[in-house]
Amino acid sequence: MIISKTPYRISFFGGGTDYPNWYNKNNGEVISATIDKYIYISCRTLPNFFDHNYRIVYSKIENVKKINQINHSVVREILKRSNINHGLEIHYDGDMPARSGMGSSSTFVVGLIKAINKFSDINLSNKQLAKESIYLEQKVLKETVGSQDQIAAAYGGFNSIKFYKNNKFKIFQLLKNKKELEKLSKNFFLIFTGINRTAKFVANTYVNKLTKEKKGDLLEIMEHVKIAKKFLINKNYSDFGFLLNETWQIKKSLSSKVTNPKIENIYKKGIMAGAAGGKLLGAGGGGFLLFYVKKQNHKKFKKNMSKYINIPFKFSDEGSKIIFDQENV
Repeated sequence: MIISKTPYRISFFGGGTDYPNWYNKNNGEVISATIDKYIYISCRTLPNFFDHNYRIVYSKIENVKKINQINHSVVREILKRSNINHGLEIHYDGDMPARSGMGSSSTFVVGLIKAINKFSDINLSNKQLAKESIYLEQKVLKETVGSQDQIAAAYGGFNSIKFYKNNKFKIFQLLKNKKELEKLSKNFFLIFTGINRTAKFVANTYVNKLTKEKKGDLLEIMEHVKIAKKFLINKNYSDFGFLLNETWQIKKSLSSKVTNPKIENIYKKGIMAGAAGGKLLGAGGGGFLLFYVKKQNHKKFKKNMSKYINIPFKFSDEGSKIIFDQENV
């Protein structure tokens, strides 16, 4: 058996500039951080005395004889691209709900590719893992997804990710002091809206407009990245938190599907409860709202937002890794 452990991420600034149709013309940059919430994927060789050769366990259970019969498109395509020629059982477990703006789809892809390659005793570099994951989602599955989530999950850390033409990227670590990161994380609150959505359906409503009528909005979002980096360098965390509100207002203008009355109501309550700023994570439409709240307002915020699910977290510098390997011993 092999088990991979891959982190979820929080995207602060620059979302939208990580789509290839944007950065291959204009470059792009995001600020994101991985957190101590993970997807675990276990893979084990399946004995040949079963009626099926592949058993896939997620929200459903699939028992099939051939790879082409697997309904889960990610699992099917990753196995088709592997050199595994024996039966396999795959289990998925996650600390966070799917379709919630935490990069879960790409995190799953990264974790499964990591595990499947380890089965063949192949140790991919972080860059190889990120590139293979991006290629699978964008080129093989033809999903409307950006490129930041795969990189964040592969590398881990609190980073700036810069995107360049010809699908190139570079990672720049922004914060690494553990005490500073722990202090900062205590001022962030992850509030679940109760809405699950599929990111590609929301992204499809605005991605093709990014280089045309929405170009001005994306350029402003990129300016926010530059400003946010300065705030982090100078430890102006309150200003960093307040800027989240500015970038959220622009994000909402990209498409009518990014927000809805329920999200707006929760966001308004969060600001009235003492948050300096916040934003919806991911492409939009549901999932988690992230709020920055100064220490003196924590008590008020928790009391006024007590009806909503709040997920405490810490920032993590871990990228995807193998935590158990009984196959290659």
